[in-house]
Amino acid sequence: LTGKEALTQFPSLGAPGASGPGKGHVKQCELLQLSRKQKRLCRREPGLAETLRDAIRLGILECQFQFRSERWNCSLEGRPSLLKRGFKETAFLYAVSSAALTHSLARACSAGRMERCTCDDSPGLENRKAWQWGVCGDNLKYSTKFLKKFLGQKRIGKDLRAKVDIHNTNVGIKAVKNGLKTTCKCHGVSGSCAVRTCWKQLSPFHEIGRLLKLRYDDAVKVFSTSNDAVGHSELAGPHRHGHSGKQPALPRPTDLVYVEDSPSFCRPSKYSLGTAGRTCSREGNCDSMCCGRGYNTQSRLVTFSCHCQVQWCCYVECQQCMQEEVVYSCKQ
Repeated sequence: LTGKEALTQFPSLGAPGASGPGKGHVKQCELLQLSRKQKRLCRREPGLAETLRDAIRLGILECQFQFRSERWNCSLEGRPSLLKRGFKETAFLYAVSSAALTHSLARACSAGRMERCTCDDSPGLENRKAWQWGVCGDNLKYSTKFLKKFLGQKRIGKDLRAKVDIHNTNVGIKAVKNGLKTTCKCHGVSGSCAVRTCWKQLSPFHEIGRLLKLRYDDAVKVFSTSNDAVGHSELAGPHRHGHSGKQPALPRPTDLVYVEDSPSFCRPSKYSLGTAGRTCSREGNCDSMCCGRGYNTQSRLVTFSCHCQVQWCCYVECQQCMQEEVVYSCKQ
């Protein structure tokens, strides 16, 4: 999560970051592949290193879930080469990584894992009362402000690729903002609403990932054009239906954008391992995933729990059943 590589392979990915006493978080910051400026920010923010690790894990798992049935399945293999290009897949990686970091930072604040931020303090909400009732709103305001500082977005690059990366990063942040909702709870005798407290709460990250996947499916190919009115270049895409005028249409703030067509991802390359051996659905995606090479069919017996009953008191007793399962996998 540096402005140059949205998702890189961090050491000890998946291992929980044990926060040691004193300056233990400083050692965690040194283990992360961050720029010099980002490491300085990390050292000044106790709890940030662990939050970064959580965000990376969250973004990777969601990406792999959303692309589990696609030719490119968001594997870690080939990712450094992929991030150097301007494909649709690169656009998704930038968006999902910035969304994961925004989401994780906001949740870390409300969970008390960050020293410099706490519960959401948006005006118009009875946050103090909510806090007194043991509720703490997700602090999206702090996380978005910190993230832009962390990614260094004030220096917007002049080249097309830099503009595209920043645009897609902001799409991820906006996706988290769009999922922010106000949750309220009533307190009082027998469920009456004598006291009503409200707080800000983020949507589950699966919903954000699903939204970004839809953005990926409708991603817009862009180029750079000069805008005489404002005196600098900006991103432009193809004309939309109903768009008037001779000027190319500008991508919307919620559009994922890319600059070059993606490879097929059918065969092993520096971008992916290809699709040979991948499991697929015969009625669904085998023809597409296997790229016309065909697929193997294999039968296997699987064991599962069945005929479960709740026994007094208090456990569930199940039988073991077996059934034949047919698995389809792409040929070499």
